[in-house]
Amino acid sequence: MRTIHFVSLGCAKNRVDTEVMLGVAGVEDHRPVDDPADADVIVVNTCGFIGPAKEESVDTILEMAEHKDEGRCETLVVAGCLSQRYPEDLAREMPEVDHFLGSSDMLKLGPVLRREAEERMLVGNPAAYTMRATDPRTLTERGHSAFVKIAEGCNRRCSFCAIPSFRGDLRSRALPDLVDEAKRLAEGGVVELNLVSQDTVAWGRDRKDDPSRLADLAAALGDVDGIAWVRIHYLYPERLTAPLLDVMADHPAVLPYVDMPLQHAATNVLKRMRRGHGEDRLRGLVERLRSRLPDMVFRTTFLVGHPGETDADFEALLDFVRWAELDHVGVFVFSPEDGTPAGAMEDAVEAKIARRRQRELMRVQRPLSRERLKARIGSELEVLVDGVSQEHEYLLAGRWWGQAPEVDGKVLLANGDAAPGELRKAFVTNAADYDLVADLLTPAGEWAPPPGTRRPRRRKIKLRTLQR
Repeated sequence: MRTIHFVSLGCAKNRVDTEVMLGVAGVEDHRPVDDPADADVIVVNTCGFIGPAKEESVDTILEMAEHKDEGRCETLVVAGCLSQRYPEDLAREMPEVDHFLGSSDMLKLGPVLRREAEERMLVGNPAAYTMRATDPRTLTERGHSAFVKIAEGCNRRCSFCAIPSFRGDLRSRALPDLVDEAKRLAEGGVVELNLVSQDTVAWGRDRKDDPSRLADLAAALGDVDGIAWVRIHYLYPERLTAPLLDVMADHPAVLPYVDMPLQHAATNVLKRMRRGHGEDRLRGLVERLRSRLPDMVFRTTFLVGHPGETDADFEALLDFVRWAELDHVGVFVFSPEDGTPAGAMEDAVEAKIARRRQRELMRVQRPLSRERLKARIGSELEVLVDGVSQEHEYLLAGRWWGQAPEVDGKVLLANGDAAPGELRKAFVTNAADYDLVADLLTPAGEWAPPPGTRRPRRRKIKLRTLQR
């Protein structure tokens, strides 16, 4: 049996692609190994989104290439968005790479592993493939949580984004196919589904013969036996339908967790970004969400340093962040990308100014996130146990429904024991900037801390968004 090592870079959608290739490797009788020095085959699934991600991908490829000289590696494969975007350049500059696969070529790994792929360049049309439930897939990391890629590509043309150029237009998977995948995952022990795509709210709009929309999909997946949590990621900030908000509010398994990349809040910048709306519409959207989903957890990302962003625009963004009181925020610095309108715009913002704005925005957001977590001290939360904490060997780590995997922090669990994949009640005793500390309750729901421990009171913190 030959051995194989995977390196997966970039977003959760890329993670799913890597898991499909890992499934292909299993079908082809290749055993995965953690150490690339022990691998006969190394696969690097790259990201080509923005400059820093591209640099990381190139550095990783070169690092893995060293194992062809120093280790047992016989075959180096580069896959994903970077090779889809720059196939000829990579092939010319990296002779040590044996095969290149594109962003939709995961199943082509099979012929490579069987040594039947005669061509070095196997990058195909990105629109020629959309994942199916019957595709082989082996989960990485947690066995009780999975990302589900519901669509490929994107029909929007934001000025800063090159993704449609190498991922293609929107291609939604059929609802029955996604339900089949959810059933298969649930049978394997998965209790949490995280729905991802480039533009999740647009799911189904390209399937003219099918009236199903995202609300129908979320409810259908939430109805699958064994699935306890369905979380929706990457909602575009548009007018969300009443049925979607209803299912997020009322379905016991569909979480009122809103992951909506807003990108900015100043009307001038949003116009240059080609987002199709301005600040007033964003504020109205947040108000509508807070009204319909009063217990909502809101995650977003912002992009600073876009060409034309003035000091006044950045101040408008800071004012919006203070007003909105968001739970989780990520901030990216603008990267000029080949072939995008923003990449050719004048009025560029100096890199050092953009980085300073990134730091300032996170400085403003950090205490807001901390205060929202502190408001949960003294409350009981349902927590999905992930396993032993990597930072504290005597504690368990898990997440409550307001924390998505890998991006939103965790709950450190003390004074109890539970198996990974269990959903357990926990009593919150402390909070940090991004994490909570809690005591596990007994299966009967009782709090049993060490003798002498005082039960903390629930914090009373004045938060406008919690009082609506």
